[in-house]
Amino acid sequence: MDRSDTHETTYDEGLATRKEVLGASHVERSLGQVSEFSRPIQELVTEYCWGAVWNRDGLDRRSRSMINIAMLTALNRSHELGVHVRGAINNGVSEQEIQEILMQTAIYVGVPAALESFRVAEKVLNELKVSEAS
Repeated sequence: MDRSDTHETTYDEGLATRKEVLGASHVERSLGQVSEFSRPIQELVTEYCWGAVWNRDGLDRRSRSMINIAMLTALNRSHELGVHVRGAINNGVSEQEIQEILMQTAIYVGVPAALESFRVAEKVLNELKVSEAS
């Protein structure tokens, strides 16, 4: 993907948003592990997901985080769910709200998917508590 000035601006805004939501160390670690093969998808995600969509008016970051938790549960994407549970906490979503989102998904997308998401979310929330305590 060849980034013009417009693409570069959206990419830079996306990178800033991605770092604010997911944490700068996580994003820098992820981008530091990018290969030449995977670089195009990382640039696309940063520019379009984080730059173009996450920065749109109409929904705040907190709402976007809650929607992502539900969608990633429906898609059974555990790794991405864990990343977005951390982001949701950074965006002001409470542990109880995460629990309620997962309860809602159990009814609409299936109990097995919600059970897996509960396991992932609980692991991430416990890791965050440990890191806060140290």
